[in-house]
Amino acid sequence: MRTLSELERARLRWRARRGLLENDLIITKFLDQYEAELTDIDVTALTLLFEMDDNELLDVLLGREELGGVYDTSDIRRLVTQMQKL
Repeated sequence: MRTLSELERARLRWRARRGLLENDLIITKFLDQYEAELTDIDVTALTLLFEMDDNELLDVLLGREELGGVYDTSDIRRLVTQMQKL
């Protein structure tokens, strides 16, 4: 398995920065635990997930809303489930 380069990790963390502190805390905790294990598929899924509106993303991460549209993929669902378990 290929590991992320230092630059790729920095870019992912930059994309993960959110306008809502709650999102930042959840995503940072996830990256702190799983960053070294992320695959290219995971990074692609996270990049798409990070395009969500902050309030919508928080609702998904807290389990108040389900993923929909382009965000409803098996890879994104798997990553969101991992975030929700932390």
